[in-house]
Amino acid sequence: MPPVLRRLLPAVGLAICMAGAASAQDADHPADRPMVVGSDFGVAPWMVRGPNGPEGFGVDLMHEIARRLGRPGVEIVDVNFSGLFAALFAKRFEFTANPLNITEERAQRMLYTEPFFATGNGFITRRGVTMDGLQALRGQAVAVNRGTISDTWATANAERHGFEVQRYDTFPDSVQAVLTRRAFAAINEIPTAIYAASQNRNITVAFRDYTGRNFGIAFRPDDRAYRNRVEEVLECMKQDGFLARLHERWYGSPPQPGTSMTEVYPGYGPPGLPGFEDTPHTPRCGG
Repeated sequence: MPPVLRRLLPAVGLAICMAGAASAQDADHPADRPMVVGSDFGVAPWMVRGPNGPEGFGVDLMHEIARRLGRPGVEIVDVNFSGLFAALFAKRFEFTANPLNITEERAQRMLYTEPFFATGNGFITRRGVTMDGLQALRGQAVAVNRGTISDTWATANAERHGFEVQRYDTFPDSVQAVLTRRAFAAINEIPTAIYAASQNRNITVAFRDYTGRNFGIAFRPDDRAYRNRVEEVLECMKQDGFLARLHERWYGSPPQPGTSMTEVYPGYGPPGLPGFEDTPHTPRCGG
């Protein structure tokens, strides 16, 4: 083989690999088709069924992401949370639209964006029932949405605090367990719990346990370039105040100052966890 060809082969091989990767990404995220995302529709005010289709914080967020990416609309696939990750890996949708906690265990299996929404455990009880703290759970039954971070927390802490865990496939089912006295309390994210109580006079958020958790958007492990592009969109939303305005619209108040809804993190992904990419960048905020 002539020397000049030997020198060209590595460059040609790299070009072919890059072209293949780009083609695969184009197929998974076609620019001329609606952006397809997946979420459990039972989490208000994040994602619920309205008279004209899905509505909520997450719906508005997804439509704005699609607009800023130049995609012609959004299709939201309704998936129970217990099947959300399997559906993501099966490519039923491009990325998650759920209020999804960032954890190290999950970050080992999928790619997260940087944090963009601070949260914790909200304990829903029947109105008139009080909780001075986690000690109130001893000897009680606690309802959770199966497979969520609330389920993970309850499983890890049931023995320590002396309560029984009841698992349900949807958040409304866990609240119904409280209303019918099968469970003492239901656990969900604090913002979700507060909103649920504002819509149902028979329940209240008896205790709020802020844990330092944050929501992020999850992608398949081989989707790093698209994860990074969507993260830049989130960073632009933080900088121009879109996320803060969206929070005020759906949750009734501005986000807490200095939290992940306004803070832009270095690199791509959640700092300190698997999938983090320490790449300095300036987000592309046109459009």
